[in-house]
Amino acid sequence: MISKKMSDSLNSHMNLELFSAHMYLAMSSCANEMGLKGAANWFFVQYREEMIHFLKFYTYLTDQGVVISLLASKAVPNKYKSLLDMLQKTLAHEQLITSCFNNLTEQAVQEKDHATQIFLQWFVTEQIEEENNDRDLIAKLKLVGNNGQGILMIDGEMAQRVFVLPAGAPQAI
Repeated sequence: MISKKMSDSLNSHMNLELFSAHMYLAMSSCANEMGLKGAANWFFVQYREEMIHFLKFYTYLTDQGVVISLLASKAVPNKYKSLLDMLQKTLAHEQLITSCFNNLTEQAVQEKDHATQIFLQWFVTEQIEEENNDRDLIAKLKLVGNNGQGILMIDGEMAQRVFVLPAGAPQAI
């Protein structure tokens, strides 16, 4: 059984996942406008992953008998100075998400909500990969600086990213 406090916290985070999806979709559009089709693909894959995260929360909460509250979202930024700027903001956002997952997990531990602890573990592990991927791309972009050829090489690498539906994920995306 899930407490009202836990269901409110999870519902709030579910809405943050939806905001994250919108943010990455806007970044995809911005990268496309910059002529960085590979980066646009990378951010679009990120958008799809965040929608899966949103749906995982939605499914977990509805399975727990919680009535979902979709909250109004603030507008997402859609102007960035560079690909490096986008990825630095991506890393900062993912670090915020990691902090949120840590807080949610701690709340679940304090409430002795073992089902929610297990549910959240997948996300805690996922965040390690998210932050690592961002740091790797940032390091590469810092190495090439403003060198157009270097940025295009990294853009080509980003074009190789493919969306993979996680096992057990909702099929709606």
